[in-house]
Amino acid sequence: MSRTFLVILFLFLSTDFADAEELQSREEILEERMNYYVKYSNLSVPWYYLAAVDQFERNIQQVRSDLPRKDGPVALQFSTDFWVGHLNPFRDDMSELSIAFFNGIGKDGNNDGVVDIENNDDVMYTMTTFLEEKGYSEENFKSILKKYYEREESVNQIVTIAKIYKEMQTLHLDKRVFPLPVQNNYSYQGTFGGKRGWGGRRIHEGTDLFASYGVPVRAVTYGVVEIMGWNDYGGWRVGIRDVHNTYIYYAHLSGFNKEVKEGDVVEPGTVLGWVGSSGYGKQGTSGLFPPHLHFGMYKYNGKTEWAFDPFPYLKIWEQKDKKTSK
Repeated sequence: MSRTFLVILFLFLSTDFADAEELQSREEILEERMNYYVKYSNLSVPWYYLAAVDQFERNIQQVRSDLPRKDGPVALQFSTDFWVGHLNPFRDDMSELSIAFFNGIGKDGNNDGVVDIENNDDVMYTMTTFLEEKGYSEENFKSILKKYYEREESVNQIVTIAKIYKEMQTLHLDKRVFPLPVQNNYSYQGTFGGKRGWGGRRIHEGTDLFASYGVPVRAVTYGVVEIMGWNDYGGWRVGIRDVHNTYIYYAHLSGFNKEVKEGDVVEPGTVLGWVGSSGYGKQGTSGLFPPHLHFGMYKYNGKTEWAFDPFPYLKIWEQKDKKTSK
């Protein structure tokens, strides 16, 4: 297994294996993070904006070898050029006056007279002043993020995380469920990477869960409905993006839950639609294969997005749901 795959597996399953002491530690970690977000929030920069950027940084650090991994409650980090100024000859400059002179953004957040790129208070205060440059609105938030991250996909991911935090008003979003109610009859096995021929040669980017028509298909995590509609390959399909830079794809549905629409924030267990056999043709095509749910997962690392095998997560979520349903 690759290091990246093992890291992703740990991120999704860690809370499922945690004992009471570890869960308490998790509670304390999230509380400490929230304290920083609230401390440095204001009317222009609400806590969930700070939390979203920080979580995005944490996400990409965990799956990229070219980024230093910052431990502790704050994952935010700035490039030296951005912090002290591109033309600043003093790369370890800690003077707010000279940093400002060279158009760096580093600020003294804890009023100790030193601008320290390794200090959480300085980093959080700097991010707040950076984000409030254009005032409070989602469009301004996107604009300033684009200035720093450059990629539209990164901006959209951060906005998605912020939307989830705002809606749920908490960082405690570790709950996961199996995509089908475990009381139903279904079967599945690891089919990731298998060959597919319809529409051209390609690999199977997911796991197929075979079940009867009409079995409910559920959101497995908290997320924003990014897409909902027809695709010639996937038929009636739904795509949801979560706070961990993961895009979750549900395909071949027989129909959608009319109470759910694009842009909605959903919770684990929210019914998205029902198992079907749609796809492999123009809109409305159905019945070319047995009814099943195609379940796919994709990870965004700030540069690219790739598919990874959902089978291990499905097994863990299934076991957990079966235990709680007894």
